[in-house]
Amino acid sequence: MEEFEASESAKKTKTIYISTVFGIAMVLLMLGLLGLILVHVDNLKRYIKENMVVNVYFDADARDADVLQLQKQLEADPKVKQVQYVSKELAARNVQKDLGQDFTKFLGVNPLSQSLDVYMKAEFADNANLNAFKAQLSKNPLVKDIKYQESLVEQINKNITSISLVILAFAGIFVIVSVALINNTIRLAIYSQRFLIKSMQLVGATKGFIRKPFLLYGIWHGLLGGLIAVIILLGTLYLAVQQIPDLVILQNYAEFGVVFLCVIGLGIFISGFSTYLAVNKFLRLKIYDLYR
Repeated sequence: MEEFEASESAKKTKTIYISTVFGIAMVLLMLGLLGLILVHVDNLKRYIKENMVVNVYFDADARDADVLQLQKQLEADPKVKQVQYVSKELAARNVQKDLGQDFTKFLGVNPLSQSLDVYMKAEFADNANLNAFKAQLSKNPLVKDIKYQESLVEQINKNITSISLVILAFAGIFVIVSVALINNTIRLAIYSQRFLIKSMQLVGATKGFIRKPFLLYGIWHGLLGGLIAVIILLGTLYLAVQQIPDLVILQNYAEFGVVFLCVIGLGIFISGFSTYLAVNKFLRLKIYDLYR
């Protein structure tokens, strides 16, 4: 009879621990998904900013050597990510592609001038930096005109900032909710062991001795929950890329690694800390309070 009761108790404890691990894993999964969304939004912001082009047009009589020399100077600028040279012929082919016909045959001459397509680094792709860049470049006697979509730059920066603030606010709220959920899950698991905790205390076991195995289990459960969440996140990323191949452009595996490590670290920390608080609570309880 005693063996049967011990077996049933062991099964019950095992079931509680399994449900605790999966409860932690599901909460960490939501946190991980939010982290991946933040990473993708940040990379999307950088991708959009670094693909806004500044067109630098030159006088028709500007020599190729001088234009290429200016290209080298711009490529050495720490604010510039990339510079592409567009010859008269390439410009004509681009216009011909857009129009669907060869306009040079109609005009008898190619009126287009050579140009440079300048792409700024993301942190400098705002109107203040672009205006300063334009003013500096306009002093060059070779430059005829500089164009970029100023209103589009302002609108993109404004919208991205608003979206980022909303996501960060949501992330903060979700972290608080997640901590509360994990804490409640662990408290319920420890609650089922309250009589064991008090029995150990009554026979003279110290608080540290009683607390240690529960803390180790808590850390282990947090680690398992984090690993389960990371495995599911990897599967989610794989499926997302299969459905939307263009997501590859926004993916940074180093940043994903940081997100996964944060998920595991949060699982270990929250689970361990919540276990510590829950065990301490039951260590302080009087015997008659255990039945309430």
